[in-house]
Amino acid sequence: MRTQVAIIGAGPAGMFLAHLLARDGIDAIVLERHDREYVEGRVRAGVLEQVTVDLLHGLGLADRLDEQGLVHGGTNLSLDGELFHIDMEGLTDGRTVTVYGQQEVMHDLFEAADERGVRIVWNAREVTIEGADGTAPTVRWREQTGDQYEVRCDFVVGCDGQHGVSRKSIPASVQREFERIYPFGWLGILAEVPPVEDELIYANHERGFALASMRSPTRSRYYIQCDIDEKLEDWSDERFWDELCLRLGPEVGARVVRGPSFEKSIAPLRSFVAEPMRWNRLFLAGDAAHIVPPTGAKGMNLAVSDVAILAEAFVEHYTENSDAGIDNYSSRALARVWKAVRFSWWFTSITHRYPDMDGFDRRMQMAELEYIRGSLPAQRTLAENYVGLPLE
Repeated sequence: MRTQVAIIGAGPAGMFLAHLLARDGIDAIVLERHDREYVEGRVRAGVLEQVTVDLLHGLGLADRLDEQGLVHGGTNLSLDGELFHIDMEGLTDGRTVTVYGQQEVMHDLFEAADERGVRIVWNAREVTIEGADGTAPTVRWREQTGDQYEVRCDFVVGCDGQHGVSRKSIPASVQREFERIYPFGWLGILAEVPPVEDELIYANHERGFALASMRSPTRSRYYIQCDIDEKLEDWSDERFWDELCLRLGPEVGARVVRGPSFEKSIAPLRSFVAEPMRWNRLFLAGDAAHIVPPTGAKGMNLAVSDVAILAEAFVEHYTENSDAGIDNYSSRALARVWKAVRFSWWFTSITHRYPDMDGFDRRMQMAELEYIRGSLPAQRTLAENYVGLPLE
């Protein structure tokens, strides 16, 4: 089998890249170790930056997004129950974010795959990459039947997450890894209840962080900061609702509509970046190269911006016989990645309670949030980063 680009992983990075390449007539194949139901069913991010929304429109895949997505022109911060609003749209010349679950994005990408010539191999196991340091890489895999297959290609793009084969295929002598493990996690639930507010609320309370979010006008997504060794079985729905309402404050908490959760999970928080994002003919994109805490809503959006940059480079290679974009991919993508990592780290640092915080640290958080409340330039900086920096 022969193709121009072999993509490992059918998550957001892999599927966006496959559609972008198909649009420009570049042959590609996507290898995914799970089935579609598994990939589409993973509960993940739900806030799309302007760049991601624009890209879905550019691909002609935004019909359901336009119909079901919740456009937010702002967001809310809360300090010990006192709410204040950030007018993102007004501060960024009309840019917004859209609440539309990752599951819905993946559904749209998968539904359009066949008619657009996007080839996906499901249940591709034991994937290996050979020859990425030469001129003709080969990717091999085994299917559920036990049959072995291989594809020869010009380039391999690893979109297979933190535990995939792609990053592990880059020699340790070439790669540097940067990591920050946060000393807390997020306990989150999904419930079929209307959201407490039309836009998100990021709450800093003396007992810890809380986030009031949503997936639709009738489905709410709520989170509270928790210890990393917490057990789900210790958190009944009643206990979760009580703690959430306490951290959101009496005014907002009194408006929370309670109901049984149908999904509950604890997620650790971590920042991770691997450099470089290219080794010869092997490229990394999305979670294979970087992880950010969910505070800044950057995970899926960073994956999309990675492959938007990479697709542009491949088009330049095949249509203009120029490798300038390919050679600059890693540095260009990493410049954007580190800005997102910085924002996510900063936003986490001013909204969460750290185990070693003393009274001085707490006062610094409060001063930072009070400064944001009273300063339009500070609000503009937050808004510009939250809605997503433009591709450069």
